[in-house]
Amino acid sequence: MASVYDFEVKTVNGELKSFKEYVGKPLLIVNTASKCGFTPQFKGLQELYEKYQQDGLVILGFPCAQFGNQEFEKIEETTSFCEMNYGVTFPMFAKIDVNGENADPLFQFLKDEQKGVLSKAIKWNFTKFLVDRNGQVVERYAPQTEPAKIEEDIEKVL
Repeated sequence: MASVYDFEVKTVNGELKSFKEYVGKPLLIVNTASKCGFTPQFKGLQELYEKYQQDGLVILGFPCAQFGNQEFEKIEETTSFCEMNYGVTFPMFAKIDVNGENADPLFQFLKDEQKGVLSKAIKWNFTKFLVDRNGQVVERYAPQTEPAKIEEDIEKVL
């Protein structure tokens, strides 16, 4: 696989969606959780999406329950929670694993392209990956990195 555009992921409805739909668009891919100390970052992610969507930026949320089981059991609860509490309008996908033998292939690729500080494993919810218009992973951000602090890097890939 040469870029993120080569992957397919499951939507909240369980259908496969090709990332080819996003060719030429910069992406911010985030593993999310609805019951996490970092959950308020949904607000900042939505603000970035609203500000840069017209320039092509797409933010993609992937709910994950691997860290303290901080995600709702049903995806409908997750999407409803995100919309009602944070006004999320960016695409959300089916719940996934980001680490371990059942890790989603997209996240395996992201981790291979941008390793963490001490390992390539994702350490917690709200790890963020910035992808340029060519589908290349250009940066990885720690969970504690607030979305506003990524804005300058987003502007570079627009």
